[in-house]
Amino acid sequence: MTTEKIDGICVTTKANVYFDGKCVSHNISYPDGTKKSVGVVLPATLSFNTGAPEIMECVAGGCEYKLDGSDTWIPCAEGEKFSVPGNSRFDIRVASAYHYICHFG
Repeated sequence: MTTEKIDGICVTTKANVYFDGKCVSHNISYPDGTKKSVGVVLPATLSFNTGAPEIMECVAGGCEYKLDGSDTWIPCAEGEKFSVPGNSRFDIRVASAYHYICHFG
């Protein structure tokens, strides 16, 4: 089930802008200290590095992703998720706007 609403959070109003505006997100935090980000990736092929493990949840649109060490692009559609190990990287390819929640773990 796709996350449609998040209650009881604090939102950082200043946006994180990456890749000349092709990826824009906002940080959110819960009272228990859990951190996530919500954002949009516009049409592009981009590479991201991770510190902590991440789960990328597609809430609208879609993408293809390729994990570090793989040559295979895997589709991810609305309502689907993919996991990225910590201290790694992944490539993402977007044809139309990809709306996501990044769950840090």
